Amino acid sequence: MVFKTIKKEIVTALNEHEIHVPTGIQTKTIPRILAGKDVIGISKTGSGKTAAFVIPMLEHLRSDRVIQKLVICPTRELAVQIATEIKKFGKYVQAHVATVYGGASMHTQIEEIRRGNIVVGTPGRLLDHLQRRNLNLSNLNCVVLDEADKMVDMGFINDIRMILNQTPNNRQILLFGATISDEVLWLQKKYMKNSEVVKDELHLKEEVLEQYYYDVEYNEKFSLLVHLLNSQPIEKVIIFCSARSTVELVTKNLKKQNIEADMIHGKLPQSRRLRVIENFNKGLFNILVASAVAARGIDVKNISHVINYDLSKDPQEYVHRVGRTARAGEKGKAITLLCSRDHEAFREVLGKYQMKVVNMPKVQFEKLAFFARERPQHQQFRRGFGRFNRRR
Repeated sequence: MVFKTIKKEIVTALNEHEIHVPTGIQTKTIPRILAGKDVIGISKTGSGKTAAFVIPMLEHLRSDRVIQKLVICPTRELAVQIATEIKKFGKYVQAHVATVYGGASMHTQIEEIRRGNIVVGTPGRLLDHLQRRNLNLSNLNCVVLDEADKMVDMGFINDIRMILNQTPNNRQILLFGATISDEVLWLQKKYMKNSEVVKDELHLKEEVLEQYYYDVEYNEKFSLLVHLLNSQPIEKVIIFCSARSTVELVTKNLKKQNIEADMIHGKLPQSRRLRVIENFNKGLFNILVASAVAARGIDVKNISHVINYDLSKDPQEYVHRVGRTARAGEKGKAITLLCSRDHEAFREVLGKYQMKVVNMPKVQFEKLAFFARERPQHQQFRRGFGRFNRRR
């Protein structure tokens, strides 16, 4: 077993957090990483990929206070999450983590870097520290690019290139993500040596995850959403929207219906995003409206339902979204609301992944107003909104 080959101090920390058996991606990658190989790990959210690189990173960590390991990730929330994992699993091996991201004190981060041997951060802030000579990578022996495909999508490829150009030639590079894009292949060819690609197949455990979809007119989506939230025993739900503006509008309109909800998307201040996730995990509210990009970097547990208010054009995004529920052997439900504009994307999902998604019969629900900042061109409401002007 993989965990039997690592330091007992790390195994003790893993056991304290009820981690006893490695996941698929951990079994496939940890031995290769421990052997010093450059590795590309392809896996979905919730597969245990963070521990897949954190465990071997800690295994080879020296106690001296120079920066030996660097983790680059796309979002502040993911940086905090990874740093937390390192601290949990490295509590007995003198792991000292500096977490660096925009919107936080440079001075505090500089002090953490001076005391640390591992740095976790977002590309822009890491580059700031390098350019100001706050961060010395001359002793670096391992670089991790986590959510590499998402960093490429967010336009960080040049920042990543500039950071990697300042690392020693003999460092190990580990790259984790959900897909291998052309840009990721370029990074592999440019910076990695004899790398091995390890795939943990994207699949959903249908024995614990029930998937449904409803056909609905676009201007009745919100009404159906409210009906579902009020008619089902929902413990904790994430409602996914593709656009930041939709996240804001859905959240605002839920509150108008006296439904307690909060939201997270990439443009919110970092302090608020962290506070929202903390309150959600504490159970202070149980409905979170989220954009896909922001949700890729958050650590939330015990999700009973995922609702897709709309769909991304990327079929794999569907898997990442619904994979937020039915974790750790718990049951979960994923519900997708489909209007005419969503069907093409949904056909691509079903064409790529063999899974059972049940078409639910039409239901009767109260038609509610959906208040927007501006009137979308595809909606032709009369003044007063007619029957959609009713409020509870």
